Amino acid sequence: MISSLLGVLFDGLAYGMLLFLISVGLSVTLGLMNFVNLAHGAFGMLGGYVCVIVMSRWHVPFLAALVPAFVAAALAGLVLERILYRRLYRGSHLDQVLLTIGLTFMAIAVATFLFGPQQQSLRLPEYLSGQMSVLGVDLNVYRMFLLAVGVVLTIALTLVLEYTRFGASIRASVDNPRVAEALGIRVGLVFQIAFAAGSGLAGLGGALGVEVLGLDPVFPLKYIVYFLLVVAVGGTSSLKGPLYAALLLGVVDVAGKYYIPQVGAFIIYAMMVILLILRPQGLVSRP
Repeated sequence: MISSLLGVLFDGLAYGMLLFLISVGLSVTLGLMNFVNLAHGAFGMLGGYVCVIVMSRWHVPFLAALVPAFVAAALAGLVLERILYRRLYRGSHLDQVLLTIGLTFMAIAVATFLFGPQQQSLRLPEYLSGQMSVLGVDLNVYRMFLLAVGVVLTIALTLVLEYTRFGASIRASVDNPRVAEALGIRVGLVFQIAFAAGSGLAGLGGALGVEVLGLDPVFPLKYIVYFLLVVAVGGTSSLKGPLYAALLLGVVDVAGKYYIPQVGAFIIYAMMVILLILRPQGLVSRP
């Protein structure tokens, strides 16, 4: 029983970290920029398809394939931000929702046309495959890799957002764009870079998630609820909130599906309701 419990806990933490890796970009655009981007999952899907294509057609190693996945999603975010998104920064949330859900349906149609409706797969390198015994518990090597990537990425993002001039520029541009412009901050450029970075992180998470979440054209709709849950439950004032929420929801979701498979998929929503009742401002919020 103890071995089973530890295995479920580990799988839940790895799953939660993967949710965080994909949704952290949404926490940047929604939390820092106050833009409701329901097309966030489409950028994750783009990163996943780019990773699969460069590995299968050009035989690029998995770790190297993560780079074009990030770059492709970031460039797509950069172009769309300049053409469409920036027109609605000061628009209503309803306008933002209508635009981004429309982009989501367009992305699904394009992916179905180009790649078909079937699931995509990729072959992990041998050093990321198989199991490893830790204290008598067999742990999946790739999930351990996901946990390590999540920790490194969280530290890097926290340092950038909290201790750099660019992070201060983002916060100033969101809090008062007119004053930020008067102080010499190029608000438009700051938003553009932040949005591209958030989209690139979604693409990176989508590439990392192909092995665990799967990849097909309905990926943006299938998992957008999970990404929104992570941001809503965690709060939008810092990266710690979404991280805690993703890990908690990941453990609850995996444990529910393992121990109570009949209602396992419902438990994560019940947990969301409870957490939002207890902490409507999110797990971590500004004073």
